[in-house]
Amino acid sequence: MRTLEELINRDDPAIPLVRQWLAESSRPIELLPPSERNGEVLVNLQVTTRSPMGAIAYETGGVLVDHGWLRILGSGHPKLPRNIAEWNAGRSSGHLLVADDVVGGFFSVNGGSLGGDPGSVYYWAPDTLKWEPLGLGYTDFFCWVLSDRLTAFYEGLRWDNWEADLQRVDGDQCFSFYPPLWTAEGTVESSSRKPISVAEQYALHIEGFSQAH
Repeated sequence: MRTLEELINRDDPAIPLVRQWLAESSRPIELLPPSERNGEVLVNLQVTTRSPMGAIAYETGGVLVDHGWLRILGSGHPKLPRNIAEWNAGRSSGHLLVADDVVGGFFSVNGGSLGGDPGSVYYWAPDTLKWEPLGLGYTDFFCWVLSDRLTAFYEGLRWDNWEADLQRVDGDQCFSFYPPLWTAEGTVESSSRKPISVAEQYALHIEGFSQAH
């Protein structure tokens, strides 16, 4: 285990680059200030602040993209209570959950359990319950989230007035759909939706995945 001092890179920190990418994005973005537990989070994560992942974990409480539609995990904040280290503890194996969205989709960095491309980000899609490779590492994923390509990615998963509905959920919640989106009957337009905790939705994903396989 590397110490906090070993993980903080003072010569070439990534946070200025992260802030530049955020400033250049045309999307509505909220950069949350870091938690007082950011050092503990970084030590548990064991990633240096020279990398964007380490910089986001240590220097931010997380990032809210598109009015909170997508949440990139950091050290935690009242608007996004989950931190990247604790959220993964006992929940992920062979991959690292780094972000999620309001429709119950989860983004994770492959550590070997999701496919033969360690380091690549996968999306656990709420409408298929399949881990889909994005072909991007974490840094490219972060830039992709901030780009216009995100709109095309979520085509079919957004409904009329979705921006207004986001006011009904906080960063620790997402919408649960019934019938579920992974069933033949489920769609974002026709299914009923209600806010539930992200942790509960993740558990429902696991349950649905086990039933489908």
